[in-house]
Amino acid sequence: MEIIQFIEFAVALLLVATLVGILVKRLRMPYTVGLVLVGVALTFLNPFFLQSSAEIISESVGDVLVPQVILSLLVPPLIFEAAFHIKFSELRRDLPLILLYAVPGVVISMLLVGGAINLGTGLALPVALIFGALIAATDPVAVVALFRTLGVPKRLQTLIEGESLFNDGAAIVLFNLMLVVAATGQFDLLSSIADFLRVSGGGLLAGFIVGSLAALVINRINDPLLEVTLTAVAAYGAYLVAEEFHVSGVLAVVMAGLVTGNIGPRGMTPTTRIAMFNFWEYAAFLANSIVFLLIGLVIDPGAVFSNWLTILLAIAAVLGARAVVIYGFSFIRGRIPLRIRHVLYWGGLRGAISLALALRLSGELGGGDVELVQAMTFGVVLFTILGQGSTMPALARRLNLTERSPSQEEYERRQARVVAAQAAYDRVRELSQEGLISKHTWDLLEEPLHRQIATRTDAVRQVIQSERSVEVAELNNTYREALRAQRSTYNSLLTAGVISEESFSRLVSEVDTALTNEEIGYADILLSRSKDSPPISRMMAAVVREDELHDVVRMLSIMGIPTTQFSSTSQPGDIPRITLLIGIAEGLEEEVVKALRICCREEPMFQAGLLEQVLPIHPDETIEIDNMSVYIFDIDHYEEI
Repeated sequence: MEIIQFIEFAVALLLVATLVGILVKRLRMPYTVGLVLVGVALTFLNPFFLQSSAEIISESVGDVLVPQVILSLLVPPLIFEAAFHIKFSELRRDLPLILLYAVPGVVISMLLVGGAINLGTGLALPVALIFGALIAATDPVAVVALFRTLGVPKRLQTLIEGESLFNDGAAIVLFNLMLVVAATGQFDLLSSIADFLRVSGGGLLAGFIVGSLAALVINRINDPLLEVTLTAVAAYGAYLVAEEFHVSGVLAVVMAGLVTGNIGPRGMTPTTRIAMFNFWEYAAFLANSIVFLLIGLVIDPGAVFSNWLTILLAIAAVLGARAVVIYGFSFIRGRIPLRIRHVLYWGGLRGAISLALALRLSGELGGGDVELVQAMTFGVVLFTILGQGSTMPALARRLNLTERSPSQEEYERRQARVVAAQAAYDRVRELSQEGLISKHTWDLLEEPLHRQIATRTDAVRQVIQSERSVEVAELNNTYREALRAQRSTYNSLLTAGVISEESFSRLVSEVDTALTNEEIGYADILLSRSKDSPPISRMMAAVVREDELHDVVRMLSIMGIPTTQFSSTSQPGDIPRITLLIGIAEGLEEEVVKALRICCREEPMFQAGLLEQVLPIHPDETIEIDNMSVYIFDIDHYEEI
């Protein structure tokens, strides 16, 4: 086969993916669900396309190697991109629960599903356990992408993404162990446990070494293209090194992504970070698009229809095992809200890895059992992606897990009315200026239209003042849009030859720093404190909830108020809290307190003893602001480092 045919096929897939992306935005459908639907539709509407695509793939890599291409070419960028964005600080909080889901949870799921299939269909137990292992690998790509759109709590994203990252590797290791059992007819518990630990631990070690080396080099160079290339080398290199030593390649990619994403960016310039995030976002999008289109193309509808009863049993077994794992381990660990458990349960989608492992069976086992296992895998994957994936938005909203509050929606409606009223005013004024309507009509309409704008603007102000989170969100979004406008202006000035490449790099770096680093003062970069600005001469201590810290620091940063953070002591079961040391100029105390109250659902706490937990000093002054006693500490010298 000529290489041009393969290129044509790849371009066709990308074109279909693009068209699907445009369509699903209009239909408000999850992107991955749309890709699978289109892939399945192509098998019905154009059998020639399906046959041609199968021939192209077969001639290119061979039938047996197709699943290996999926696992080694398409899965690493998906896994690496997800792991790269997970912070150790976020993962550490729920790591014990994630590991329970990913290791014993996968084993329990394999046993329950395999046992149910063995009893319900008469399929040989080793083969049934193979199905239980391959179907235990969750694929939350569609759900996580949807979560980012809906704005669900970050903790929920970390739980479902962290579980998938680790249980994918665990499921593949178990799958390989069950293949050996099915081939030899022998099972040694101690030997199997040792093999599991060796393959899993070896994969994590390989990923740690590769990721650490990549991060070390990244911290020593300053070239965006080279640094991005190094992360690509780390992603695929970790997989290849692990597979070469016969340990888990998927777990190696997970660890490489975690290490590179948490250590590497420390040495990156802001411009490099933006380039890095954009590259991996696109790489994940590309791999995701091809994977889910291939899922739709590879699934055999005939096999699904002819084995529908068995597939229903498989779906029931998978859902039942998922319920045992999620609700059981969540109960053991505790402190996981019930509504989050519901989403974790329903968010256990199956996708690329399950399908690739099922297709791999054609080269490992023979007979009709393989066809039945593949048909059940096709059915479960279709059900989870189309059924669970498409209903996830409704479930998240029903459980009030979206961060879009009723006040936020009311704000959007009122703000839209303001924009519409302003557009109406501008249009009528334009008609008057062009002489298309009489001055008499304009004189009659000008005041009512202007009054309408003022009335609707007041309505927006009422919502913003009544809901603090709305004000924070609008302030942040507006400020970031202002930063993007400045970056665009620098691009235009460079193109016009007004500024040099050196000046452009320096100016863009300032903007990129503000866009990427959310914990430093934006004002120090763009609204920078000039030499004439009031000096930082005072400090106050406040305790805020940990889940509100992001909004508080961002608001104060935009105001040009520097902060330092310390962990605050709390009782077991309490909401974690953070002690903030806030540097202020004299006379700004009331503004800072107001900003804190805007950002916090609960009133911030100002106590004299709070600062003594971190620094051995006592307050110099106590002032009353909004019926609260605020303790002030004088500063002899302030310097930023």
